[in-house]
Amino acid sequence: MIHRRTLLAAAALAPLAGCATAPKAKTPTELKLVTFNIWHNMGDWAARRPLLIAALKAQDADVIALQEVLEDANVGLENQARMLARELGGYHVAFVSTDAEGAPRRYGNALLTRLPVLAEASTRLEPLDDFRTALRLRVAVQGRPVDVVVTHLAWQQDAGPVRARQIASLLSWLPQDGTPLIVLGDFNATQEDFGLATLTGPRFFSALPRGSVTTTLNPAKGHPERVIDHIFVEQAAFTPGEARRFGDTPTNGEYPSDHFGVVATVRLR
Repeated sequence: MIHRRTLLAAAALAPLAGCATAPKAKTPTELKLVTFNIWHNMGDWAARRPLLIAALKAQDADVIALQEVLEDANVGLENQARMLARELGGYHVAFVSTDAEGAPRRYGNALLTRLPVLAEASTRLEPLDDFRTALRLRVAVQGRPVDVVVTHLAWQQDAGPVRARQIASLLSWLPQDGTPLIVLGDFNATQEDFGLATLTGPRFFSALPRGSVTTTLNPAKGHPERVIDHIFVEQAAFTPGEARRFGDTPTNGEYPSDHFGVVATVRLR
């Protein structure tokens, strides 16, 4: 395990209203979720940075999962997730990397939330030589715990078996205590990929239904059209709401990222 910090205690549950900035008015048991691969500092980062901030701010999400997050002291780049949390306001940020704590350059995934955080944990996924991670926050939704997890899986087209192993590693690492679960991220595969079978099977539903968008990769950045960014939600614990992509409209010819973001609302049963 890379890092673990547990905050779960009765004292944390009692004053929930004062622990974090409250979500804006909506059904109390709704969660608004975002996943976005932000393409670290590739392309014209100076032009992309304000577009990324604006795109995320417009979603007004309770939980934001980010992939390809970079901090690099060598080029004066602060941790991008912490920068976004500051610019968006009111978000707790958690970051995970396979790069050592204190290294000048660290690359990984992050979760931002404005909900009360009850626990935080992260792990390296098998196989270790693919350098993939999972990061979990346990958040409180009207006093009920929910686990949200971000990951970013193997990218090669023929890596279905590797992705299957990574998902198995992720699920076996999670607490087996019945807490409702949401897994977000860049899975580098469509829902038809057999490597994602565990997440596309009966236990989960995709918050972004098949066929609702043609791609979450940005063709303007030279990518083929494929939906590889997903939000997988446990069937037994949630019902689906609206879902769509965002960050798919250029400003002065530039986009926030080489991916499009996915935003979805789900409701606790």
